[in-house]
Amino acid sequence: MTEPARFDRGHTDDLMTFLAASPSPYHAVANAAERLEKAGFRQVAEKDAWEGTSGGKYVLRGGAIVAWYVPEGAAPHTPFRIVGAHTDSPNLRVKPLPDSGAHGWRQVAVEIYGGPLLNSWLDRDLGLAGRLTLRDGSTRLVNIDRPLLRVPQLAIHLDRTVTADGLKLDKQRHMQPVWGLGDDVQGGDLIAFLEEAAGLPAGEVTGWDLMTHSVEPPAYLGRDGDLLAGPRMDNLLSVHAGTAALAAVASGASTPASIPVLAAFDHEENGSQSDTGADGPLLGNVLERSVFARGGTYEDRARAFAGTVCLSSDTGHAVHPNYAERHDPTHHPRVNGGPILKVNVNNRYATDGAGRADFTAACEAAGVPFQSFVSNNSMPCGTTIGPITAARHGIRTVDIGVAILSMHSARELCGADDPFLLAGALAAFLER
Repeated sequence: MTEPARFDRGHTDDLMTFLAASPSPYHAVANAAERLEKAGFRQVAEKDAWEGTSGGKYVLRGGAIVAWYVPEGAAPHTPFRIVGAHTDSPNLRVKPLPDSGAHGWRQVAVEIYGGPLLNSWLDRDLGLAGRLTLRDGSTRLVNIDRPLLRVPQLAIHLDRTVTADGLKLDKQRHMQPVWGLGDDVQGGDLIAFLEEAAGLPAGEVTGWDLMTHSVEPPAYLGRDGDLLAGPRMDNLLSVHAGTAALAAVASGASTPASIPVLAAFDHEENGSQSDTGADGPLLGNVLERSVFARGGTYEDRARAFAGTVCLSSDTGHAVHPNYAERHDPTHHPRVNGGPILKVNVNNRYATDGAGRADFTAACEAAGVPFQSFVSNNSMPCGTTIGPITAARHGIRTVDIGVAILSMHSARELCGADDPFLLAGALAAFLER
């Protein structure tokens, strides 16, 4: 019998470092790539011809990464074992004309990305990070990781009904952050500031993909430090676990029977329909080219896909002690209880009975406990990249994740042991 997994706070410490260093999807994939490079992976360009050699490879495209490890002697029809995740999180993103202001305040014009809990972004010290595009078409990552912006809440003295009636926020009028003082708002102020911070000449930046982030670092929480509070756990927790699992499998003594893959996509929070989203062609193109680079045919591609399984790993809902009635009465996932298996018969999650058996086997091999999650029938659940992956590629897909509280908040909460348990289950899955 497999020995149970032993908690390793070193993994959670590393997750905290990863979260703090990844304020945008572009930073997240750069950090994942750096970790894979240390495990012997090398980047391949989509514009180049690919060789069919064994070893670890990865593709970067915007805020997405697809990495895979080809064991020595793998046949062209060898199936894949995929860990799927997403790199984006709900936040406030900078508009094309970013400089605004009124009544002596300088402000930054932002657009709401995804479905954030808006109140969690109020009165919080915010930094600014993302990608700058230069005149020659190259890109530069930027991260202002200090208090730069703030969305100030209206004082209770000016809204006496807020306690009784609840906070009501207009996304356009109430969510524009301040970042300085001055009556003369100059167009180009923000971008000029970022050019200087990045060490770039004035006027060099012609495009940008910028977003806010809380500058408060991740931290252990609670009497016994058995909780973890931090930003962007949905879903960088899974990206980090998948990266660690893939690196461990590629560096391990045993040879996996399948080709292990990490696919971390952008734009899940707004529907996945982009060239870097799960509903785009990126994953299918990479898998097919891997088959063909090893001398395979379309028949080999079909055989490989038929035997492929994907774990769509995303955060889910732990039972909330103050709102237990919002959960299914017989399914109450708890933090530090191991990863959750997500089920929805209306295919908002892709799990079926065969997928449950596959995940059960991986957890048993790793000595990791797991829990089941299903939504309260009166409250339709969200969805993930799982159903998209299954439908687009004809791949059996299983939805799993880690149970958290405060999902889509600027600062979320999970059990401090669950990230390690998830990584163990993912590694066991990739090795099968």
